[in-house]
Amino acid sequence: MPKTSARLLSLLSLLQARRDWPGALLAERLGISARTVRRDVDRLRELGYPVMAFKGPDGGYRLDAGTELPPLLFDDEQAVALAVALQIATATGAGIGEAATRALATVRQVMPARLRHRIDTLRITAVERPAARPVPQVDSSVLMTLSAAVHACEVLRFDYAPASPPDPVGESTAPAPPRRVQPHHLVARSGRWYLVAWDLDREDWRTFRADRITPRIPTGPRFSPRELPAEDVAAFVTGRFRGSEGSDGDWPCRGEVILGLPATAVSRHLTDGAVEALGPNSCRLVLGSWSWAALAATLGRFDADIEVVGPAELRDAFAHLARRYADAAADPPTAPSPVR
Repeated sequence: MPKTSARLLSLLSLLQARRDWPGALLAERLGISARTVRRDVDRLRELGYPVMAFKGPDGGYRLDAGTELPPLLFDDEQAVALAVALQIATATGAGIGEAATRALATVRQVMPARLRHRIDTLRITAVERPAARPVPQVDSSVLMTLSAAVHACEVLRFDYAPASPPDPVGESTAPAPPRRVQPHHLVARSGRWYLVAWDLDREDWRTFRADRITPRIPTGPRFSPRELPAEDVAAFVTGRFRGSEGSDGDWPCRGEVILGLPATAVSRHLTDGAVEALGPNSCRLVLGSWSWAALAATLGRFDADIEVVGPAELRDAFAHLARRYADAAADPPTAPSPVR
């Protein structure tokens, strides 16, 4: 029989792995008697773990939530995953960078020496994508409020700040009335947090930036969740940012061209789209964008010969940009000489 300390750790690990454990199955997995299982459960309770007993033909035990956080048990892979998540928390935009640093120090302190060494060698620097303006941080209490309303399916009221501050020189305007929504998902995308919700006043789906939300308390009545007009929330949010109203989240404008460049030279600059090699110095490229003019301009960045395969809208966009660029390249008109 393993030592008591090792046996308690094994029992705790099993209780954390699933909700209900029949006593006989625990005894079998640990290679001990049912009486020893009962004694070990009592020891865990003395250490602060809320292990509850349930009755029935297969009576057993479950690890319930308690009023305090007892010591936790992680295997090696879980400990490494936790350390990685805490180190990149500063790039999530959730405003928890300082708390994550303190949590990592706490976890590291109680790790065995072999795991502590692995964590100390795992140094990660989270680098955010450069932006014209810094990404605003969201107060963690706001995220908790939004998440709780999503989970409880309760109508949420909040003040929504404008995208840009009002002109201090302009006329003062009355504050906008609070928004009333049925919250459905809290989404993180590229360092920003968004609330996907059904707007009750506008009777349409909306995506709100969480850093501009100031929740009003209390929340409203409960509601029955609606179905998103998309395959899943990822497709819905992606489609909204791409300007697409479709259910697949695809770009509203997608075209196909043949570029006079090797496929390897094109693929390294793509974050979306499909490229196919046609020869040593040509490739087929299928790419999407929010408008035909934007798609034509994006393709022009490759600085190579372009043959439009389709559709006609993309060809028309190239013609439109060609006229605009020709006008921009023309010499400015000469100002008339002043009359003396």
